[in-house]
Amino acid sequence: MVIARSAGVVRFPARFLMVLAANPCPCGRFSQTDDLCECAPMSIRRYQARLSGPLLDRVDLRVEVDRVTRDQLTGRGSRGESTATVADRVRAARERAAARFADTPWRTNSEVPGRELRSRWHAERGAMDEAERSLERGALTARGLDRVLRVAWTVADLVGHDRPGATDVALALQLRTGVPRGVPMAIGALT
Repeated sequence: MVIARSAGVVRFPARFLMVLAANPCPCGRFSQTDDLCECAPMSIRRYQARLSGPLLDRVDLRVEVDRVTRDQLTGRGSRGESTATVADRVRAARERAAARFADTPWRTNSEVPGRELRSRWHAERGAMDEAERSLERGALTARGLDRVLRVAWTVADLVGHDRPGATDVALALQLRTGVPRGVPMAIGALT
């Protein structure tokens, strides 16, 4: 971990996963699909602005979690994939990444510096076009673009692609920005 301040830069050995959770509005019921929230739009914007841009720029995935239904809570709803199925897919994805990085100091996509990722491991031709347009419009920062590419590699590894394609990048961009882009959120749905 590197901490930079006006007095200097200090590097500490650290490996961690930061997870943040926040309500979407003061009442906690705002959703892009439901209309249960009664908060004023200005109140929602002010509430969401409490998380600073520089902090949010370091968050790779932004996922809106839907309310749990009664059927889901009581176990009568449809079941997702088994833990064993997901664990097998993650194991295979980590093996793909480890093979790709065999002659490097890295083993996972998260460890590769953005500069190296951009110069050595490219997505398919044209796959990054939408993400690059988001950078040009100011919807993504340079750091954000690197993180979209990093997540796209992880998506590609999870679904067994040799390199990220347009669908992998679109899902990574959707996960980064929280803006729906017409791609399934479930990795299992992409296979």
